[in-house]
Amino acid sequence: MELIYREQDLQTIAKDIIGNTNNKMLAFYAPMGAGKTTLIKAIVKELGSTDNVSSPTFGLVNEYQLKNGELLGYHFDFYRLKDETEALDMGIDDYFLSNAWIFMEWPEKIPSLIPENVHTIQIEILDHETRKLKFT
Repeated sequence: MELIYREQDLQTIAKDIIGNTNNKMLAFYAPMGAGKTTLIKAIVKELGSTDNVSSPTFGLVNEYQLKNGELLGYHFDFYRLKDETEALDMGIDDYFLSNAWIFMEWPEKIPSLIPENVHTIQIEILDHETRKLKFT
């Protein structure tokens, strides 16, 4: 799936992504400032969470819950990792084995740890307001 969008289209894009997933693992590839966290925020909202979504740059992982308190998923930002060992040390395998949604920013920092069945979302900046998304 390939889509061109602007910020006002995000909830529709989020619905399209959710509707086209056959698993709950999403890896976001995009340059800094392309809107990875903003898109994840729209997806988390569409899935039914009211949690405040922000990039977990310093904590590496944020946990989101549904309105009823049930676990929705985990949001990772691997940007600051020096190597894959740091991800292993934080127990990334256990997170990946959970039945929760997994949202990964900067997955290129842990290439050998990314499961084969992950959905890839590539975001390209077309201009200040417009993005191009490729979903596989």
